[in-house]
This record gives sequence, structure tokens and C-alpha cells, in this order.
Amino acid sequence: MITVDWATYAQLLGLVQNSIIAAAVLGVVGGLIGVFVMQRDMAFAVHGISELSFAGAAAALLLGVNVVAGSIVGSLIAAAIIGVLGARARERNSIIGVLMPFGLGLGILFLALYPGRSGNKFGLLTGQIISVDLPQLRLLLALSVVVLVALVIIWRPLAFDSLDPEVASARGVPGRTLSIVFMVLLGLTVAVSVQVIGALLVLALLVTPAAAALRVSASPVLVPLLSMVFGLVSAVGGILLALGGSLPISPYITTISFAIYLVCRLLERRLKGGASRRPRTPALAEVAR
Repeated sequence: MITVDWATYAQLLGLVQNSIIAAAVLGVVGGLIGVFVMQRDMAFAVHGISELSFAGAAAALLLGVNVVAGSIVGSLIAAAIIGVLGARARERNSIIGVLMPFGLGLGILFLALYPGRSGNKFGLLTGQIISVDLPQLRLLLALSVVVLVALVIIWRPLAFDSLDPEVASARGVPGRTLSIVFMVLLGLTVAVSVQVIGALLVLALLVTPAAAALRVSASPVLVPLLSMVFGLVSAVGGILLALGGSLPISPYITTISFAIYLVCRLLERRLKGGASRRPRTPALAEVAR
């Protein structure tokens, strides 16, 4: 049961101010890049990257260096491996299936060797509500800006390659280069997301908002906007609710995100009379071209 002491709630908000800002930024960035994750059928890749990101963060924790930097190194290694070796979906899934247990095993080993507080270990898996200090927030904001700027630059060719790779290749779109660049951007986003929601539940910010948006719209403008709004509401709403209870932040974020997805599914069925169909892409394909 959630109990809130309104007399101290304002003080608690002050303590988690950095986390709220970080969550808001990650909700927006995760929602935006999640659109391409869905279009490129790479939800499994997000989870694979998060496992090596967790291993990198755990190694940094053990060595006493910057945890965000360790998380970034792990994510970029995973992203590079998947981007270079996993050009086809079957190959990509096989590589991810190999990387996931390896990364998780390494992470568990590093945490077992870490002599510090158990809360730090648990936080890497499920997130911590007050885990974001000012230096981490600045690094998170800087990386988020890099991801957003890069996405804006490659938006049209990436959307074209995501929705119709064969035609895009015939028209000279460098699909392999775009794939590697996108994987690097995805790796950076996963790395910073792990600090807020944890490695095990990062899909709630990078997949679920976009999946929900694609249920209710095919608009090339509305889908990214809805996805960002859904991610923002899930992340910030999760922190605000977590202040009223003793549970980690991640269950609140995942619950809100899942509830939004269910509402979008129900809305889709109501609007379309229950007709089953795949997420709509023709309108998105038109703008990509």
C-alpha cells in the first residue's frame, strides 16, 4: 500500500530533483528512439545491450570508477558486436542470445566480488530513485543531446531503411552504416537508462511507449510525439509515485508504461471494431521517402 506524508513530500521532491530531470529526458529520448527499435524489430537487441551495459556498470562499481562510464563501455561493445555481425534478423537474434547470458554472468560475478553496500548492487538491476548525482546528470544530458541530434540528422534515411530496406538500398541508402550508427545511439540510450530504471527493466522506456503509440496511430509525426509523451509520463510518473512507498522505482515505471499500452490496445480495438492488424507503417514509409 502506498502511503504519502504530504508534509514531507516537497522535501522528498527536492532530494530526487536530479532523478526527475533524468527520467524526463530519458522518457523523451527513449520514446523517440523506441520508434525505430519497433520498426527495425530490435526489441530483443535492447535487452541484449542492457545485459552488457549492466556488466560494464558492475565492473566499474567493483573498480571504483564512474559507473555511467562503465555502463556506456559495456553498451557500446554490445552495440558494435550486434551492429557489425547481426545484419540479418536471424543472425542478430543468435548473437544477442549468446551475449545476454554472458553479460549477465559477468555482471553477477562483478557484483559478487564487490564489497560495498548491497543497495548499489540491487540498483544496477532495478534502478534507484536517488542514484543520479549532478555529474551523472550532466553526462546523461550531454549523451541525450548527442543521441537526439544524431537522430534528427539521420531521421529520413534511417526511417526509409527501417521500413523498406530493399528499396532503400536500391536507392543508395547506406543501410549497413546506418545500422551501425543506430546501434551506437541505442547503446548510449540504454547505458544512461540503466542508471534510472535498471538493466532488467529498460524495455519499459525503450520499447513499450513506442509499441503503444503504434497501436493508435500511423502518422509519421504523431507516432514519435505520442511515444515521447508516453515515455515521459511513465518515467516521471514512476518517480513521483515511488516517493510514496518503499518499493524501487522500476515497478512503478513499468506498471505505468504497461497500463498505457493496455489502454492503447483497447482504444485500437474500439476504433477498429476489434479487427486484428499489424502496427501500421505505410504512412511512416511515405515520409521516409
